[in-house]
Amino acid sequence: MSEASSLQDFFDGKIAAEEKIEPKDWMPEAYRKNLIRQMSQHAHSEVIGMQPEGNWLSRAPTLERKSVLLAKIQDEAGHGLYLYSATETLGASREELIDALHEGRAKYASIFNYPSLTWADIGAIGWLVDGAAIVNQISLQRTSYGPYARAMVRICKEESFHQRQGYQIMVALCAGDDAQKAMAQDALDRWWWPSLMMFGPHDGESAHSAQSMVWKIKRAGNDELRQKFVDQTVPQADIIGLRIPDADLKWNETRGHYDFGAIDWEEFSRVISGNGPCNRQRLATHRQAHDNGAWVRAAVQAYTARQGEQADE
Repeated sequence: MSEASSLQDFFDGKIAAEEKIEPKDWMPEAYRKNLIRQMSQHAHSEVIGMQPEGNWLSRAPTLERKSVLLAKIQDEAGHGLYLYSATETLGASREELIDALHEGRAKYASIFNYPSLTWADIGAIGWLVDGAAIVNQISLQRTSYGPYARAMVRICKEESFHQRQGYQIMVALCAGDDAQKAMAQDALDRWWWPSLMMFGPHDGESAHSAQSMVWKIKRAGNDELRQKFVDQTVPQADIIGLRIPDADLKWNETRGHYDFGAIDWEEFSRVISGNGPCNRQRLATHRQAHDNGAWVRAAVQAYTARQGEQADE
């Protein structure tokens, strides 16, 4: 048996035995590249996702709401840090990852290209967007790559607070006057379908899902996760008196799940291809923030170099 075959057999055995692949383990190059694509996309999504929420920091209705939102945005920055750090264990530098984002070679979640128009949107983002993220990320706690799985444990705990914070905003609005409840319904109307698109194309149409499932990078298909999100979210909307904007939505007694209408995949393609409402704005803002932070990175490098020189003296 050749060395390459032996290494492949060892890798396949660990995957089959539900053992984690660690950074120093041998892995197929395609596995490494697939992980870098998925993990960096996840990291970019956490960081870009700070923007629609940051849009409301100065306009939050109370000081308490502002402090909670600020803490949430700080959490999202931390999630990006965990994921960038985990991706670096695969030999991809932070600079390479960010350059790929700025040059359009890397993607982030399509939903963050939609605007946050009212305070109710902050509630909808927490309830729907973070709720959809949790459904996906819970399964990623069992992903086959160790650093990714361990990062997801803490991220999921924090995202659960974000989801509850968003739902609480919607509860408060629905308990208010007619205008406040209408604001909550409007936000749900605009964020519902993009939230379903977050899970990606149908399983048979996804370019990466099938192989990711074989390698156990992904542990559940896009359609399964999307169905789970619908099933858990519809009753939550019913409790507070909001209407899901889907005329085809109904409970299917035979399946034990909700049936729901067709997703506009043409819209998804437009947004993911860079033609959503806020694509250019999101990237321009990130580039500007990155450029403004150049002096911090230079100072850190200078300090690190000086520390190294002192250690050698």
